[in-house]
Amino acid sequence: MKAAAAFLLVLCHLAVSHAWTCSEAPRLYNVKQIDAGQGKVVATTTSNYAYFLIGSRWYNLGTTRVKHVSVGPAGLWGVDISNKVNKYVSGRFLPSTGLTMQQVDAGGDGQVAGIYTSSNSAYCLRSATAMAYRGTGSLSWTSMARTLKYISCGPLYGCWGVDSSYHVYVTRVTPTTCGVSGWECVSGITAKMIEVGTDGNVFAVTTTGKVYQRYGISSIQPQGSGWRFVSVCMAIKHLSYDLGTLWVVTTSGFTMRCTH
Repeated sequence: MKAAAAFLLVLCHLAVSHAWTCSEAPRLYNVKQIDAGQGKVVATTTSNYAYFLIGSRWYNLGTTRVKHVSVGPAGLWGVDISNKVNKYVSGRFLPSTGLTMQQVDAGGDGQVAGIYTSSNSAYCLRSATAMAYRGTGSLSWTSMARTLKYISCGPLYGCWGVDSSYHVYVTRVTPTTCGVSGWECVSGITAKMIEVGTDGNVFAVTTTGKVYQRYGISSIQPQGSGWRFVSVCMAIKHLSYDLGTLWVVTTSGFTMRCTH
């Protein structure tokens, strides 16, 4: 795998040197999902363990089996293999009671968003609750009035999501109340997941493993104005963006770090 990945990276450099340049990220085998926020990078593997990147090494975040992890202003959150929502407190994941989620996102302006396991409905945890939670008690979630299979939020322009038909949606969110302004469908691609950076940049992975960036996003036009193709040379299953770096995970579990 190492030799094949190195060869493909050479091809990527030759093909996209005028745009995004990708290099091998610090190696973590069989990566399933990655998330970056506020200078931090976390990931989960197909064995359902969470890792934290420090320098050029990945460090295991304990023995809790975690299938999805997210880091951001609200802290470090994850979903374990029983779909319980966990927050990382004092060096370990602590499970909560309340709604179960299949995915959570901590990238918003203090609030945490999640996708409810039973109905694929989007829910939000108010910023005050998310920030203060210490790993005990039940969490009270607020409906975001949209059925989605994946959600990601940023502190500037709101939340983006993808539904089961691979349609992309966006809405503004009030972090203190979790109120939404109404969801708008954003056409142009069919996406299986989407991620929002803390600076408002939005990247999506299509159903065929292609990467697109949404451009034209602003405070007066949070939905943006179009999609721009990002050539990564390999089929992608997951990605995250933070502080000018695009982290991508290929369908084979290989991780790359791309800069523009």
